[in-house]
Amino acid sequence: MTEQNFIDDLIEGKQSAYSKLIDDFQQKVFATCISFVPNKEDAEDIAQDVFVEVFNSIGKFKGRSKLSTWIYRIATNKCLEFIRKKNTKKRFAFLQSIMGNEIPVDKSSYFTEMNHPGIVLENKEKSETLFRAINQLPDAQKVVFTLSKVDGKSYQEICDITEKSMSSVESLMFRAKKNLQGLLENFYKNDI
Repeated sequence: MTEQNFIDDLIEGKQSAYSKLIDDFQQKVFATCISFVPNKEDAEDIAQDVFVEVFNSIGKFKGRSKLSTWIYRIATNKCLEFIRKKNTKKRFAFLQSIMGNEIPVDKSSYFTEMNHPGIVLENKEKSETLFRAINQLPDAQKVVFTLSKVDGKSYQEICDITEKSMSSVESLMFRAKKNLQGLLENFYKNDI
């Protein structure tokens, strides 16, 4: 079956095509989600949202990229959306605590799932620090860095997923590394 036949079957709503889509992409999408959001339950929820979006939007798929690239683009966008919402909630809770109207905030660590294959750091604390630093990067840098260093995608795959040129991806990676170096240096200076 060609990719176009498969896409046509998805557009027609064939159950066998949806089952194949889930079988082929479930683990890959989850791996991408947990690269951005290192918490198993949240990554599973986002992955589920990705498939809902794929099911709802397959008719809009133009075929200008591979289906897998399009799915990874949706996954990346869903993860960034989740991170932005989460950061907004944190800022809101912080502002409420300053105003004296403290609302209960879950004190347990958000970063519960650190056995992701892309994360080969010595311990959970360093992983948490790195993910906090990555999440402070501008979105474009965060996406390129995470897809490359955490999810193990090639620069060409990143170009396809982000729809950016190779020089743009290389530049974003360079700036991401430079910014992370500064963020982590500051963290470790303050930690001593």
